Amino acid sequence: MGGKMKQRIWRLLALFVVFAMVAASCGGSDDDSDSSATADADSSSEEETGGVLSQEDIDEALEADEEEEEAEVTFDRSTIDGIWEEAAYNRQQMIAKITAKMDAGEWGIGDDNVLRGPAGFEIDLNDCPDDWSNNSGITDTEIRIGHTTAMSGNLAAYGNLGVGWNAYLQTVNADGGIAGRDLVLLVKDDGYVAAQTIEFIDELIESENVFALLTLGSPNTLAVYDKINDECIPHPFVMTGHPAWGDPENHPWTSGLHMSYSTEAVLWGTWIKNNLADKLPVKVAGLVMDNDFGLAYEIGFELYAELNPDVVSEYLPVRHDPAAPTLTNEVTTIAAFDPDVFISMTAGNPCVLAIQEVEAAGLLATLDAAFTPSVCKAIAAYMKPAGMAAHDWYVVGGGNKDSTDPKHADEPFIAFINSMLEDQGLDPAISLYAAGVSYGYPHTEMLRVAASLPGGLSRTNFILAVRNIAIYHPQILDGIQTGLNGAADAYFVEGSDFSQFDAEVQTWTQVGDILDLNGGTPNCKWDKDQGGCR
Repeated sequence: MGGKMKQRIWRLLALFVVFAMVAASCGGSDDDSDSSATADADSSSEEETGGVLSQEDIDEALEADEEEEEAEVTFDRSTIDGIWEEAAYNRQQMIAKITAKMDAGEWGIGDDNVLRGPAGFEIDLNDCPDDWSNNSGITDTEIRIGHTTAMSGNLAAYGNLGVGWNAYLQTVNADGGIAGRDLVLLVKDDGYVAAQTIEFIDELIESENVFALLTLGSPNTLAVYDKINDECIPHPFVMTGHPAWGDPENHPWTSGLHMSYSTEAVLWGTWIKNNLADKLPVKVAGLVMDNDFGLAYEIGFELYAELNPDVVSEYLPVRHDPAAPTLTNEVTTIAAFDPDVFISMTAGNPCVLAIQEVEAAGLLATLDAAFTPSVCKAIAAYMKPAGMAAHDWYVVGGGNKDSTDPKHADEPFIAFINSMLEDQGLDPAISLYAAGVSYGYPHTEMLRVAASLPGGLSRTNFILAVRNIAIYHPQILDGIQTGLNGAADAYFVEGSDFSQFDAEVQTWTQVGDILDLNGGTPNCKWDKDQGGCR
């Protein structure tokens, strides 16, 4: 089918995501008059479901099976030079767009000290601390960035993301840095303990003079993102996919990169509906990390199950302590439930334990499907250590390329990353290093854009760049658009692959087509006491 028709269909699917989230994902802003007008004009059948398209409408749209038109590729992505050329072109397009808007007085800081950007995006700088500076963390020689992460404890492997991120920054520095300044990453190991994250964020803000902050972990980020926004410090591309980072109204300084866990939960249900049609409805069990991270998954799938009883007959979430050394008791409880589908809603080493325990309990022989979460897609860190027990497990992967997956090894950007790691004495076999680059790349690109805007590099110019980001990300699968659009589109990645693991070849094999919901995921004002997003 034509590209525009395909986009319309994905928009329909995006609206389905809105339903599946219900309270866990709010639609547009409360004063979205366009949405209200559309709802009033919709048919009575849609009014019965809250003015949203039904599953039947979506299924009918998906029945079209015509060939999709090829998207025109202007640059040669088969070479690293072509990728750099495209990156430079995209930056220039953004610079020209933002500069024109700033020159026209539509964007930027107004006489009322309010920062304005695309699609109604606003930050009232009058609410910033009295000692706030637009240029904090920028010296004549440095741009200082603070990073809290887990380098110890059960989720210590995720600390390698920061190592890879910093390796990329060193490469940028060796090439002249940003506006003639070196990027300096100040790393604090919070051990995935939120109370420690709070202390380190206070230290980075009050003592380390940072320009921007980066946090890892949902409970950790939730514990500090109110303060970071109150302090008016850029906090983009955080290392967690919690839906709460899609709140440009209340948390305009914070944004994410990873596909939202709530969207992932709905896509689990979509896979079940499309692939187990002859067995519906099915029983589903979830092994849930007992913290804010796992709760996002649990709420998302629970709401999907409630709205789709024809797909899920029963849903049993079983929670586990994040620090638990074993998961035997939890998996035994799940085995007694006798589910048709098992979903791991955990992170870090528990992902490996979950795979091994499911095999040990004999569940693999009775399950129709077992899913590991996107945060544990990394082959070297989580799939390979699980051994042959990981064979045939599924993932809604969020479109991320694993640098150790054989099918990506020869791609120019992956080859560039692996060569860079070797040059810095780091092991390319640790795929989370390369995954860290996937966060560092857009962050650095937006620093480049901000430095070329009127007034030069500043916190507000950086946020304007972030909220306008429209780039090709070479570590995201083709077919998934990446970008943000002010207050209208708050999620960088909204698409995913559906893949199955081949433990013999150590590769993820894509099953079916890429699904891209770009621009359709609703913003989220997170309130877990009220059931999630609102």
